[in-house]
Amino acid sequence: MQAARGASLTRDRTSGPGASRLTLLLSIAVVAWLVDLTTKILAERQLADRGPVDLVGSLLRLNLTRNAGAAFSTGRSLTPVIAVFAVVAFGVVLVLAARVRTAGWAWALGLLLAGIGGNLTDRIFREPGPLRGHVIDFLQLPHWPIFNVADICINVAALLIVLQSVRGVPLRGHAASPAPEAGR
Repeated sequence: MQAARGASLTRDRTSGPGASRLTLLLSIAVVAWLVDLTTKILAERQLADRGPVDLVGSLLRLNLTRNAGAAFSTGRSLTPVIAVFAVVAFGVVLVLAARVRTAGWAWALGLLLAGIGGNLTDRIFREPGPLRGHVIDFLQLPHWPIFNVADICINVAALLIVLQSVRGVPLRGHAASPAPEAGR
């Protein structure tokens, strides 16, 4: 029996906490991806014919590089494999995104999606060609490999994922409460 005339007996999947968390996740992903894309375009335009530029003394430097490999420039000969792995990872994160019910997980997976998407965009659309493209890196700290905004997103996402996991917060929200002891 309906509670009120015209009220649905089934739950509307387009509203509620799940939909709002998915919207938050996708908004974070799109904004962070656009920031990554914009900064890479600016880095290419402004740094192409220059050497390193110190921003904050020797603490933060702009230094344009093109990375064919993965993290720390490893696997340079495996660029197509890295690109295919990124496509699969992007798809997995999208599937998980549909399950997110907390803001913490929305931030974590939104940033992860942006980071994967930012570097994957380079792999697909930059020289030397699709699935072989080099990632634009331009941020440099002392004694650390050169990186980009997508890399920052991936690392912050990893930290948030670890925090959510340590706190015991599942994707769907509400940490599982301990089972009551038998016989009590």
